[in-house]
Amino acid sequence: MERVVYRMSGFAMVALLVLLAGAAVGVIAATGASDAALIAGAASYLVVVAVAGTGFTIVNPNNAQVVQFFGRYVGTIRDAGFHWTWPLTARTQVTLRVRNFETARLKVSDADGNPVEIAAVVVWRVVDAAKAVFSVDDHVEYVAVQAETAVRHLATSYPYEAHDSGRASLRDSAVVSEELTHELRERSEMAGVEVLESRTTHLAYAPEIAQAMLARQQASAIVGARFKIVEGAVGMVSNALERLREEHVVELDEERKAQMVANLLVVLCGDRAAQPVVNAGSLYS
Repeated sequence: MERVVYRMSGFAMVALLVLLAGAAVGVIAATGASDAALIAGAASYLVVVAVAGTGFTIVNPNNAQVVQFFGRYVGTIRDAGFHWTWPLTARTQVTLRVRNFETARLKVSDADGNPVEIAAVVVWRVVDAAKAVFSVDDHVEYVAVQAETAVRHLATSYPYEAHDSGRASLRDSAVVSEELTHELRERSEMAGVEVLESRTTHLAYAPEIAQAMLARQQASAIVGARFKIVEGAVGMVSNALERLREEHVVELDEERKAQMVANLLVVLCGDRAAQPVVNAGSLYS
């Protein structure tokens, strides 16, 4: 939609106007015109200068100006500097700088129905100044609203944490950021905006369930740790029995093996230091 408008150097136009003024003075002096002719010539020149002066414009670095001629879009100036374009035109300045927007902390329900608080930051810039001006009322507000909408949609699509292996969650920042950026790019394309990056800046359970979820996480961690301890203890016991058998240290029947396994598991899996008890008698008495 965006196109380049006709323009020329503003300094060149100033020089041209000065040359025209000098030429007009020379013509009047050569023809010996009367005072009435001088006044008419000066008035005409002032009108020309006034009309031409409406075409001067200054474009700052990393900015663009969208030019309209009586409501009709004629083009965009992107090059920084002092320019002259079509006179009697209206120009709207649009910044092309990279900008960022951080959403407020939104309270939504995740895919499992748990209330969570989430916020994100979006890095964006205008790539089509004409679309940014004509496609939406305010492209800055448009990006802000679409960012909050996309964050809400993302939060309802994933659980806060995945309890099943292979399932993505809101805590998987790489997956979440990629999907959020992709969705925002699709939403913002019509406004001439390119989303460069987006990331979550805040993620937590809502205060009313935070304590319960913390206890659940702690319980899951304890169960996982115990599972690892038992798995390691079984391996150690199996290795101990195998070494005793291979090196012929002692011959154990099934009952003695069972007793030894029970004692080793108690020592290895217990959360407190084991207190040894010396058995002075026989295992069978």
